[in-house]
Amino acid sequence: MLAMAASRSSPAEAATPFARWIRRELASEAPRAPSLIVTVWGDALVPHGGEAWLATLIGLLAGFGINERSVRTAVFRLARDGWLAAESRGRRSRYKVTAAGAARFAHAFHRVYDAPFEPWNGEWEAVVVHGDRVGPAMRRHLRDELGWAGFALLAPGVYLRPARDDGAATRIVDALDAARWVTGFAARDSANAASSGLAARAEGAYALEALAGDYRRFLARYSGVADALARRVRPTPDQAFAIRTLLVHAYRRVRLRDPQLPRAVLGTDWPGGPAYTLCQAIHRATHARSEAHLASIAASEGDAWAPIAKAHSRRFSETIRQ
Repeated sequence: MLAMAASRSSPAEAATPFARWIRRELASEAPRAPSLIVTVWGDALVPHGGEAWLATLIGLLAGFGINERSVRTAVFRLARDGWLAAESRGRRSRYKVTAAGAARFAHAFHRVYDAPFEPWNGEWEAVVVHGDRVGPAMRRHLRDELGWAGFALLAPGVYLRPARDDGAATRIVDALDAARWVTGFAARDSANAASSGLAARAEGAYALEALAGDYRRFLARYSGVADALARRVRPTPDQAFAIRTLLVHAYRRVRLRDPQLPRAVLGTDWPGGPAYTLCQAIHRATHARSEAHLASIAASEGDAWAPIAKAHSRRFSETIRQ
């Protein structure tokens, strides 16, 4: 509907469907300020150096119906949680990403912007937490960190994921000083395990049906925008920024829960691939105009705006491996 209405409009009128779509999105699922700020910081500010005046951030968030007080409160909490560091300059406040925050953003960068379906050699990586010797707080920390790295709870105290050469389990165990409570090993399905092996248990262990439903809802929400952009209907710079931000915000909320299993473990109709491709198309189509909006808001607050770092220029740049 969005694309059809836009195709009959004059250039001045063409942006109106985007404005209606943005209003509907914000009315139906208004993002929370702290979560949206993480999205804006990761997608828009980190590529430009990771720091900005608080006033710049307030200006960027105004288009989403988030008022100044909410932005100030959310930024204060993010600073308290170690994501950001504050610096006062007269009556103005400047925030920059901390080293710990930068590490979190860097990890999320690959989880969100890299193409799915990495090559896989068929091996599984297992981590066993010895529950009789570890306290509840450490158990929760291990569960959360291993889950973030794509491990699923296969059985009590047993976490599993397709093997990746990223050393994630070792880093997690070392960071938590938990080596004395954890055992790791590699496993492989036997030749006759097609119906009872580890791959066959992935659906239940990873709750893939629910995740697939979230991907399909994401595709339904953004397909009209993608169609309109494909017809070369162009939003205004502020609308482009809103579309791009809402897109990444919605996509990362699904993708960061995705264990990113190999194609061999997933069904042929897995919607994660189409979701990535749609995100890639919309992000590319809105990038230039949304960057113009970013620069305009920054300039209005006297903010220094560094060029996009080379490491961040490849967002959604990969082609999905066949």
